Amino acid sequence: MIYLDNHATTKCDPRVLSKMLPFFEEDYGNASSSHAAGVTAHNAVSVARRQVAGLIGSHSDEIVFTSGATESVNLALKAFTRPGSHVISVITEHRAVLDSLEYLAGNEVEVTLLPVAGDGLLSPDDVRRRLKPNTTLVSVMYANNEIGVLQPIAEIGLMCRNAGVTFHTDASQALGKVPVNVESDAIDLLSGTAHKIYGPKGVGFLFVRRRAPGRANTKAQMHGGGHEAGLRSGTLNVPGIVGLGLACSIAQRQMIEDGLCAQELRLRLLNNLRAGIPDIILNGSEAKRLPGNLNLTIPGIDAQALLEFLPNLCLSVGSACSSLRIEPSHVLRALGLSESDAYSSIRIGIGRFNSTSEVESASDWIIDAVQDLKTII
Repeated sequence: MIYLDNHATTKCDPRVLSKMLPFFEEDYGNASSSHAAGVTAHNAVSVARRQVAGLIGSHSDEIVFTSGATESVNLALKAFTRPGSHVISVITEHRAVLDSLEYLAGNEVEVTLLPVAGDGLLSPDDVRRRLKPNTTLVSVMYANNEIGVLQPIAEIGLMCRNAGVTFHTDASQALGKVPVNVESDAIDLLSGTAHKIYGPKGVGFLFVRRRAPGRANTKAQMHGGGHEAGLRSGTLNVPGIVGLGLACSIAQRQMIEDGLCAQELRLRLLNNLRAGIPDIILNGSEAKRLPGNLNLTIPGIDAQALLEFLPNLCLSVGSACSSLRIEPSHVLRALGLSESDAYSSIRIGIGRFNSTSEVESASDWIIDAVQDLKTII
């Protein structure tokens, strides 16, 4: 099996797993307990908090641990809005953002979803034009989970700061792949998760700037003990947090190396596929995208059928979080693709543990499968 679906999830780095295991078997204390076992767990959480903060350039006390990016997004959007306020976001956001905004729209929050250009990029001027006196929050994904496009986050963040508006970004796909810094990017809220950066599933974080606009009026979404500065109650997942911390530390050290390798493999795969499938189309900006992302349309080929011809290759026909939905990708439709072309698109995510030989094999398999499908059609 060749795994090229690293936007859906990643293999847990063996170094991360090794670091986590003692907190299941030996150092299993509750981080809120005052005895020796609890202090050990608390200290491990503190180290992880610093490691997460180090990856994004924040203070450690601005990190709130959660169960993952979906919870972090929900906490960010719901804690920093109130009835009568106005929120701006983008039509190509992850379902965690769009579904949260749909909930807020049903609770007297005005929601504006901005369009993107054909390459998937958002114009900062579009954000500027839609700001209102009651705009309290802007939420723009750092890197799209389907097409890998990198939005102009720093420009949007500075605009929001000058307007006194809280700026949130879902950085789940960007972390560890491209430099993300909450200071230079002027970010107030940032959502992240461990399993996209070779850490465990079920743990993530929300960065909350100390002096973010509206910070004093935030409301917790989970109650019961006042953990995590009162924003997220619940016993801390110490093994998961330890894993998240080390995953962030490794990502910070290896980001350049990992990025160059992923980009080289991406270009090799793209060139191979373009040579073997001349009508293949790359979706999203080719220049402003994640190093290991490819989203490709193969006209006339049903992507789901293609996957069935590739039993030993792990790819995706869209976002893993919405793979059970029967409608075409909302991201690809927002780029202007027809419904037919959206159904003919695959997503490839190249990661830390992929090799040149795997990419060469994957190229051959995809080309052969497309040719077989075309003979059937």
